[in-house]
Amino acid sequence: MISAQQLEALDPQVRQAMLSLMAEVAARDEQLRAKDAQLEQRERDAAFKQALIDKLTHENALLKRLKFAAQSEKFNAEQRSLLDETFDADLAEVGREMKRLGVDVDADDDKKTTGKKTPKRQPLPPHLPRRDVHHEPQSTACGCGCQMQRIGEDVAEKLDYQPGVFTVERHVRGKWVCRQCDKLVQAAVPAHVIDKGIPTVSLLAQVLVAKFLDHLPLYRQEAVFERAGHLIARSTLAQWVGECGAQLQPLVQALAEELRRHAVLHADETPVAMLKPGNGKTHRAYMWSYCTTSSNPIKAVVFDFSETRSGENVREFLQLDTPSAWQGTLVTDGFSGYRGCVDLGVTSAQCTAHARRKFHELWANHGSEVGRQALRFHQSLFRIEREIEDHTADERRRIRHRKSRRVLEVFHRWLMAQRSLVPPGSATMKAIDYSLKRWAELTRFVDDGDVPISNNWVENHIRPIAMACS
Repeated sequence: MISAQQLEALDPQVRQAMLSLMAEVAARDEQLRAKDAQLEQRERDAAFKQALIDKLTHENALLKRLKFAAQSEKFNAEQRSLLDETFDADLAEVGREMKRLGVDVDADDDKKTTGKKTPKRQPLPPHLPRRDVHHEPQSTACGCGCQMQRIGEDVAEKLDYQPGVFTVERHVRGKWVCRQCDKLVQAAVPAHVIDKGIPTVSLLAQVLVAKFLDHLPLYRQEAVFERAGHLIARSTLAQWVGECGAQLQPLVQALAEELRRHAVLHADETPVAMLKPGNGKTHRAYMWSYCTTSSNPIKAVVFDFSETRSGENVREFLQLDTPSAWQGTLVTDGFSGYRGCVDLGVTSAQCTAHARRKFHELWANHGSEVGRQALRFHQSLFRIEREIEDHTADERRRIRHRKSRRVLEVFHRWLMAQRSLVPPGSATMKAIDYSLKRWAELTRFVDDGDVPISNNWVENHIRPIAMACS
């Protein structure tokens, strides 16, 4: 390395040449460092992508093996149908993700593993009404100045559905050619949810709404469609569901990210029955629900399925173990699985309706005077909430400080006095202790106008699932 003094002693022309050479060397070093960083990033991306491919390949093989093994399980016809359609949907979703990552999914492997041939697509029945949807180029003027002439068309038939009525939507794409230079122009194929599939968006929406909102299994939808004039195999319906699931996953992730941007969220869980191969019976799994509050203008809700009731599911959804951990107030019932969130920075607010329920049971089942008096306190609190539900958050907090706080102070003194009068271990003491042990969480709504008094809002969202699975 030449020092500054040595450089100054050189001939000006030599010095200038040396400076240019040093600058070029420095630039080359910077380029090499940039390329090394780019190469390192590509290696990390490749490693991540390969890990994801390995995971999906494993899941794909496992699902195929389980589906094949399930054929010998002792299920009745409806149970086996539900299990098969779940496997078909999962296989289609995993296959779609593997194709997106560039992994070739061999249909022959599916036949070898399951011993079942893929249903062959049949032509759409000619008796179904047809409705043509024309797609033509925006301009049929050739670049050479000539007017193109129509020489033909491509027709792709998509199966559409309106409740109880099938129709066929014919997509007619005209072909236009220049007689002078033989240039061919045709409108591009419109985008579809399932590439080269026959269902329209309306039909896919009908299948998804019927399955997940109306809780209509695919084998029943198969019968409904057959009555409407066209039989769609339940395995085909399951594949549609799986591919739609893969397509909608980015929307679910975006909705979950939107939820985590809000400072106050509800959370609840409900058991659902899950068919599990090898057990010969259903297994208790859980559907978790997360949503914004009823006062929030953004009405967002996300359902998350899990095989367990572990609080780890909540911590994972809220990303509490990551640098971008959610920090806010979580409104829940008294389930102990949510306690781990508090240790990671989440503020807990619990449901007053659950505490009220304990006293309602005392009054309804035993005519308890303590239960009746406690219900009067809760009645006052909920009456205040109904009066201020359309107010702003600041107005709600101010009114709660002025009205609700007074009711709670009297209620707390009354609970402490009653606790010393009731026998230990009694149902009345358990009801009182439920509120006293959670008093800070139950009264969190007083100091925050965005926090609701109860968890009823999310329970109303998850109730249809619980009813359908009961």
